Amino acid sequence: MVVAPCFWQQRIQAGDLSSHVYNAWLVQLIEQGRAAGLVVAAQTQNVLFDLMLSSLLRVVGLEWTQRIAVAASVLIFFWGAFSFAWSFSRRGSGEPPWHVVPCLAMLAYGWVYHMGLFNFYVSLGLSLAALAVAHRRTAVSLAAAGVLLMVAYLGHALPPAWALFVAGYTWLGQRLRPRRRLLLAGSAVAAVAGLGAALKLVLHGDWGPLHFLSFSGAEQLWTFGNRYLALAAVLLVLWGFWLLALLDSRGFRRLVFDLRFQLCVLNAAFVLLVPNVIDLPGAARVSLLVTRMSLAGAVLYCGLAAAARPRKWVLAASAAVAIVFFSFTYQDEAALNRIETTMERAVRQVPPGSRVVSSLVDTNLRMFSLAHIIDRVCIGRCFSYANYEPSTGVFRVRTRHPNAVVTANLWDSWAMQVGGYTVKAEDVPLYRVHLCETDRDSFCVVPVKSGETLQRTWLRVTPGLWQRRSGS
Repeated sequence: MVVAPCFWQQRIQAGDLSSHVYNAWLVQLIEQGRAAGLVVAAQTQNVLFDLMLSSLLRVVGLEWTQRIAVAASVLIFFWGAFSFAWSFSRRGSGEPPWHVVPCLAMLAYGWVYHMGLFNFYVSLGLSLAALAVAHRRTAVSLAAAGVLLMVAYLGHALPPAWALFVAGYTWLGQRLRPRRRLLLAGSAVAAVAGLGAALKLVLHGDWGPLHFLSFSGAEQLWTFGNRYLALAAVLLVLWGFWLLALLDSRGFRRLVFDLRFQLCVLNAAFVLLVPNVIDLPGAARVSLLVTRMSLAGAVLYCGLAAAARPRKWVLAASAAVAIVFFSFTYQDEAALNRIETTMERAVRQVPPGSRVVSSLVDTNLRMFSLAHIIDRVCIGRCFSYANYEPSTGVFRVRTRHPNAVVTANLWDSWAMQVGGYTVKAEDVPLYRVHLCETDRDSFCVVPVKSGETLQRTWLRVTPGLWQRRSGS
């Protein structure tokens, strides 16, 4: 049941997934010598999901490559989070905390999933599993946890580092008297505040709008339009009832001294006090830092909730929220699939091997869900010239020099995707996808000239509430 959303639509709609699978296809072209100017770099992180895609693409077709890789990623994250919540709740060998399943299922298909940040997503799932395995504290379990963390590092460095902090904080806190744990927690919060201030002073850090909403992790349910905010608010209220149940059973003092509660507070402090985007020297950038880690905070809250005895009405409310969440998700993904189908028909008109760009933006979306649709559409027929991965220098596929496949400049790539880019002579021949003037429900593909400025195309694709579509 957990992987059902990976199969219920014509295509999986998960943001960067289209870019990841497009670059897996580019890897094949590079190996065949058909993508001059691009290379496959050897690196030890931010590659795990891409390696999965490349391996599968050599064996099965494009569709099943995506479905198998994404379904496997969902299972890794969900069961990693569930096993962590079980061990985190200290239930021992007792009954598993099945009452947190609706919450974890929604988080599995939350903001990180629908952004398509699958290297981070898989890494976090493996890191959570490592913490659960290490909970047994045997030589074999600790060795297994170490292996899991090393594999997780191939996906992203942040989750293994977070897992080591959680393990270290727990180990140290268990060796302190309860009152001294408060001093440990206060010191950790002060260190996080100092880190945030240092990042702001030494490097350019951006907290971003609505940054504070990430403190609990409930905003992971805010995936597409604003209607998800109500679901996130309800989930936050339900977590409040779980916390009240713990207060009733344990008392205020014991809860405050509880290392599990302190870790939830520390993760929230990190999310609030550390910038979401950090510009490193040069063109490098660490982006979406706290909105990623809010997912880890949400799993921590689920682990804390797993320690409470479930009340039937709270469990029923959690299940109801999950039903509404997945019904919203089904509608929004269906709307995005209709757009992709329409775009596929339009792109078939361009000559094979052409360079194509698209600047589509949905006014009702929190994410840039339309930005990468052109990537998957182009697989096997054209080149997505604005694809951002090669120019960042943090993915496997990289630009060696200006080429005919993809722009070598990251900021040019961004301007092509959101509008405002002035076409250069070396960019042409280049085609642009936009809404047709005569039919606003269809796309047209037209050639652009040197000196022309690419304009953003505004759409309203996803439903506002329950309606099928609200028009363009």
